[in-house]
Amino acid sequence: MSQQTAEYQKEAARLKHTKEYMNILLTESERDLQSSQEKIRSAMANLEYIDSSDSYLNILTNSRFFEMARTQKEALEAVMNKPYFARIHFQREGEPEEFLYIGKTSLFHRDTHEPIIVDWRSPVANVYYDGRLGDLTYQVRDEEHSGHLFSKRQYKIESGELLDYRDIDLTTNDELLQEALEGKADVRLTEIVSTIQKEQNEIIRAHLRQPILVQGAAGSGKTTIALHRISYFLYTMGEHFKPEQLMILAPNKLFIEYIGDVLPELGVDRICQTTYAEYVQNAIGIKLKLQNPNEQLESIVENNTDMLPRFNIPQIKGSLLYRDIMDRYTAMHEQKLAALFEDVFIEKYRILRASHLKKLFLVEFAYMPIEKRLERIKKVIQTEVKRKTAAVLNTLNAKYEEIIGRALNGIRDDAKRRRVVTKYIDERDERIPKIKQEVKSTATLYMRKFEKVKIKIMYRELVTNRMLLSEAAPEWSLEEIEMFLSAHRKEAWVLEDLAALYYLHARIKGVPDKWKMRVIFIDEAQDYSLFQLAALKAGLETDMFTMVGDLAQGIHSYRSLTEWESVLKLFPRATYATLQKSYRTTIEIMNTANKILAKMDENLPLVEPVVRHGKPPVFIPCPAFDENVIIETYRTIRSSGHRSIALITKTTSEAKKFAAALVKANIEAELLDETAALDQSKLLIVPSHLAKGLEFDAVMIAAFDPPFYDHPVDRKLLYVALTRAMHELYLIGPNEETFLL
Repeated sequence: MSQQTAEYQKEAARLKHTKEYMNILLTESERDLQSSQEKIRSAMANLEYIDSSDSYLNILTNSRFFEMARTQKEALEAVMNKPYFARIHFQREGEPEEFLYIGKTSLFHRDTHEPIIVDWRSPVANVYYDGRLGDLTYQVRDEEHSGHLFSKRQYKIESGELLDYRDIDLTTNDELLQEALEGKADVRLTEIVSTIQKEQNEIIRAHLRQPILVQGAAGSGKTTIALHRISYFLYTMGEHFKPEQLMILAPNKLFIEYIGDVLPELGVDRICQTTYAEYVQNAIGIKLKLQNPNEQLESIVENNTDMLPRFNIPQIKGSLLYRDIMDRYTAMHEQKLAALFEDVFIEKYRILRASHLKKLFLVEFAYMPIEKRLERIKKVIQTEVKRKTAAVLNTLNAKYEEIIGRALNGIRDDAKRRRVVTKYIDERDERIPKIKQEVKSTATLYMRKFEKVKIKIMYRELVTNRMLLSEAAPEWSLEEIEMFLSAHRKEAWVLEDLAALYYLHARIKGVPDKWKMRVIFIDEAQDYSLFQLAALKAGLETDMFTMVGDLAQGIHSYRSLTEWESVLKLFPRATYATLQKSYRTTIEIMNTANKILAKMDENLPLVEPVVRHGKPPVFIPCPAFDENVIIETYRTIRSSGHRSIALITKTTSEAKKFAAALVKANIEAELLDETAALDQSKLLIVPSHLAKGLEFDAVMIAAFDPPFYDHPVDRKLLYVALTRAMHELYLIGPNEETFLL
């Protein structure tokens, strides 16, 4: 397209006008920021020690202005180089035609209130993602609106300059998507908002007050969808939810680092980003030295064992049966406490019956965690004691007045009368203050026998005590109980224990408000067990979960999910969606990965790669590890302009060995672990289990002895490794059978 066309000039002028207006607003924001700061400083200086309410009010007002100015300034700076990426020519029913420019944030003309940029999350922007040209309908707050879409246009803007634009419809191959897919791995996540596809858009905008479970093929944009759904959620429901009440559970720290740049770009920077293990330990206030969950995987992989024992403890701890065992154990604890209730007395007067308190504890307050019930019962006792004490004191005073009156009138002997009256006055004057004093501590003393438990100790007692275990797990045989006990003789904590600890904590103490997240986004959901999900749902008292995963990448299937049906039973309100298109890899790479997918037990449909061709995967024969072969391949890849390059190994021990050899050969290589930052100037060496969720421009997979065996876990590890590459893939090993090909 010639840059001299009138249309191009018009679009370039429009972009220039938008940037000029943004610059005016930026200058004003800067001025407002300085003005608010000065006013805050001046109010601070004028704070009078005695009467400072006006100054405090001034500080408060200006702090709000300061925050508004700062937010506007940051929003404008974030999009200055690319204010928008698309435009629709649209006419709402009964209104004039308009051109709406779509970007990452909205911008309105302050005088005319006309939209200069429309936020991609707004209802009308959905017309761009979903709408075919012609008559259509779209939703605004559950109401259907009609309109006519004349055209959709995409822009290529870089560093604030218009490079190109093109008009699209559903019959045009989406060239912008093609260009984004051909780009580098490090920029794709942040630019995805301009290339969201129809099926991805449907999931991002799916009912926000309902859970959703997405089975997405490798490279189908699962993570992207989860992140954009968070952004869309806050845009749409922001008045009901604070970002701090939303949580994304990532598979590891490396992954959090990887998505770290995306969330602020989407206007989501205060959301809780953490791992499951970290969240649970924070929420229950217990720090544990956990065995690395990958060690278990490594031992299965390195020992070439695919046979799991019949009584598989990691699997049991992830099952709903284990939740039932925790429920029974909690009920045992509850009954033990219920047996401690006695009548409440003040002196010899009964204030409350044990049966009433027991009913409150077991029935009326049963919806609350056990220790919260006890706190409520203490308040009930305090209230009743306070209420009935007045009646007790009135009764006593009346009784003494009557006795004293009878003595005064009925005893003729002066000395005896004086003695009797004095005795009863003294008794009254001693007894009534004593009761008043006793009342103050009645509830506290009564509740002393209900000791608070330490969850860690309580759980440890269950897993090491034969009697308790027999009662809580009647389904287990004596042999199974012995196997379970012997596995727990030595105190060692594993990831699978966290669900039970969290669940017990939720049932007995309750999750603290700070950690009571209201909306949860889970990436790599296939690596969770059913009990982990059930415990989170129970402890957080919400089912507003967005869960994305891929069973084909379930490398921890010996302890986690192998199907989605049970998850959908656990979340009966959930919608289920599948994404079969892969946007990451070329057709040639995906065809190779599909061969491994076809061998899997899960019977998943093959992945459909988006029409993007590239070099076929290259097999390089190499009988044993030879750093020179790796170095030569790496240099070839680097010379073709690729930025992020990974060497993926089957095991961690191989990754360490290969990294040491390459560093010794003066290659800038970095061994990735869960805490490493991704330095793309180096060759990144990653064990296959850690590569999940990441993507690279080019990948070398090196496997020698052991090869990838035709076992469920090995097949999944290989599938994960094969689907990390965007553009080029090299397989280095003794023969193609090493890679199950």
